[in-house]
Amino acid sequence: MPVGIDLGGTKIEAVALDAAGAEIFRERRPTPRHDYAATVRLVAELAALAEARLGRQRGIGVAIPGCVSRATGMIKNANSTWLNGKPLAADLSAAAGREVALINDANCFVLSEATDGAGAGADLVFGVIAGTGVGGGIAVHGKVLEGSHLLAGEWGHNPLPGMSVDEWQEAPDCYCGKRGCIETWVSGPALAQDFARHGGGDLTADAIAKSDASAAKAAMARLTDRFARALATVVNILDPDVIVLGGGLSNIKRLYRDLPPLVKRYSFSAESPTRIVPNRYGDSSGVRGAAWLAPK
Repeated sequence: MPVGIDLGGTKIEAVALDAAGAEIFRERRPTPRHDYAATVRLVAELAALAEARLGRQRGIGVAIPGCVSRATGMIKNANSTWLNGKPLAADLSAAAGREVALINDANCFVLSEATDGAGAGADLVFGVIAGTGVGGGIAVHGKVLEGSHLLAGEWGHNPLPGMSVDEWQEAPDCYCGKRGCIETWVSGPALAQDFARHGGGDLTADAIAKSDASAAKAAMARLTDRFARALATVVNILDPDVIVLGGGLSNIKRLYRDLPPLVKRYSFSAESPTRIVPNRYGDSSGVRGAAWLAPK
């Protein structure tokens, strides 16, 4: 009965699964943003609640928005920036009193969806998390491909392909220190900021996606085109059987209609549009993957 915890930018969620993958415990709390010590305490508290339900202790898998440097043991590349440079694995193990495995959240997501989710049965699955940030993960024959520097699938920090002159001029700065990353164009905050830059006002990404106003429709058209350009580079390199979308933007239904023909147009020579599908487990895919990867 594995225990998984998803340490997200806005919420921390814990689940316990039985051997068949059915949930027997779930608890969700708001993330104490920019407070590292409180984050560690809350993860340990949720682990204890899950294990109290199970009636025993065991290792814990934690999905994080970044990864652990193999050179230093510190967190790197996390868009929850208060985690960067911290010995999170050691601190969580000390707080929880047992072994803790930290896994990139996009890798957890793609493993969950490739195992028994929307990508089940496919040989090569590319998982996209497009929400507060943009991440990606690769599963080949049901196993996560991490890469030698734990960067496999991190397409969100490539520059947006095919930027126009206007896009070059307004390319946003990214927290990673670069400018014009895919994450700064194809995420929930990016959609809201693009809408505001073009005179649309202050609306959330969800409100923009649901609006029939011309400014909102134009913002969605720009987002979809940029999303397609970014995914076309993934298709050219990996040629996945299926792309599974996660994160807040995955709830925009028109993307599953509009993205495939655009991705085909921008990719090299796809004979048919790559399948692009919504995830099966919603924003619980990451925490389920963390449970599957928990230390035995």
